[in-house]
Amino acid sequence: MPHDLPPTSRAFADAVHHYRQLRDLSLDELAYVLSQLGHGLTTEDLRRIEHGERAATVDDLIAIAAALGARPAILLSHIPIDMPVPDTPLATGLPADVEQPELRAWLEGKTTLDHRARLRWAIDQVSRLQIRSTHFEDQLRAAREELHELGELADREADAPQVIDLHDRIREGEHELTQADLGLALAERRLEDLRSRA
Repeated sequence: MPHDLPPTSRAFADAVHHYRQLRDLSLDELAYVLSQLGHGLTTEDLRRIEHGERAATVDDLIAIAAALGARPAILLSHIPIDMPVPDTPLATGLPADVEQPELRAWLEGKTTLDHRARLRWAIDQVSRLQIRSTHFEDQLRAAREELHELGELADREADAPQVIDLHDRIREGEHELTQADLGLALAERRLEDLRSRA
């Protein structure tokens, strides 16, 4: 796919390809479903849309979303796997710091993108991530305490299903906590950036 496509066109093209494959549809099959919906995109039209060689119209967006059983907001807020630069906007005309969940909420009419709404969104995101981080800390602490209570038995019976399960829970908990803390740090930095622009 060409890297010079505007971000919304790039997201939509990649989303059509992704969701078509997820639904296990060939281009011919998707073209057939669209014809049944009264929207005549050919197989070649769809191939060109997926490869960024043909701009999709608003009518194409709605018909393709219906044919794929996906909300238009999902297709428009999709993040391509080969997104060229992380500091570029996810959608045409939007600030570069609008993240995917905020973009999707905006597309679905759940928020606006004025400064006050963006600040409120960032505060809510920090709050949600703090709760998530605390939850993972509690789960990790509980798993470690459970392993500690087993004491020498955990060492002697290291291959016992209960001990293996505890070690897996601890490893997964550490990973989840690291991810939550990273997300929280990024959200807090974003919130501070938004506050500094007030």
